[in-house]
Amino acid sequence: MRAQGELIVQLRNVGKVFQTDALQHHVLAGINLDVGRGEFLSIAGPSGCGKTTLLSLLGLLDTPTDGQLWFDGMRVDTLARQERARLRNGRVGFVFQAFNLIGDLTVAQNVALPLTFRADLTRRERQERVEEVLSEVCMTHRMKSYPSQLSGGQQQRVAVARALVGRPSILLADEPTGNLDLRNGEIVMGLLSHLHAAGQTVCMVTHDERFRSLADRAVFLLDGRVVDEKRFRDIQAETDCGLDDPRVRAMLP
Repeated sequence: MRAQGELIVQLRNVGKVFQTDALQHHVLAGINLDVGRGEFLSIAGPSGCGKTTLLSLLGLLDTPTDGQLWFDGMRVDTLARQERARLRNGRVGFVFQAFNLIGDLTVAQNVALPLTFRADLTRRERQERVEEVLSEVCMTHRMKSYPSQLSGGQQQRVAVARALVGRPSILLADEPTGNLDLRNGEIVMGLLSHLHAAGQTVCMVTHDERFRSLADRAVFLLDGRVVDEKRFRDIQAETDCGLDDPRVRAMLP
C-alpha cells in the first residue's frame, strides 16, 4: 500500500476538448484526482464517458486542454512532446484490451520493445529484465514463441510483461480482460492483484464489477465528470431511459 500522502499522479481541474472540423467535443471537465503510490485504482463508467481519455492523460499519451497535470511531483502538462515521451517510456507501463503484440516478433522481442531506446541499459541488462518479467507472468517457457502460437490469456500475460519491463512507476490497464474468457480474465486479474500486492501502482479501466472490487478504490465517470458511487448507481438504474433523457441529465453535476 502507498505511503501516506505520497502521490504519483495529480489532476487539478482538468478538462479535455477535441476539435472536429467546426465542432468541439468536451470529453472531460473539472477532473480532480490523486493516484497514490502503491494504490490499485479502478475507473468505471459507461461507453463514451471519457475513461480511455482519462487513462491517456494519466499515462502522458495526451495533455489536458485545461487544468494542471502532475506526475511524480513534476508538472507535465506544459512539457514538450519529446520530453513527455521520454518520461512516459521510463515510468509508465500500458496494458491494452487488444494485446497489441507484434506478430512477426517473438515473445521475448515483444517484451524487449520498451527498452529499445533505453541507452542506460546494456544488452545483457535488457535480456535480464526480459527474463525477469516473463518469469513474473509465468511465460519464460514461451520466450521464443510468436503471438499467433499463444492463447488470448497468454498474449495478455506477455503484454503485462512488456508493460513491466521498464519498471514503471504506474501500470495502466485499459479493459485488460475485455478480449478474454472468464477463466483467462481471472488469471490476468490475479496477476494484476499479485503485482499490486508487491507494491506496483495500478490504474485500471473495467466494465466488470467482479474485477473492480479487487481495487482499493473506484472512480466513477459520467458525461466526462467524476461522480460519487451513489449518483453513479442511481443513473445506472435509469439506463433504460438513456443518458440523453432529461431526468438522467438532471442528476449530473
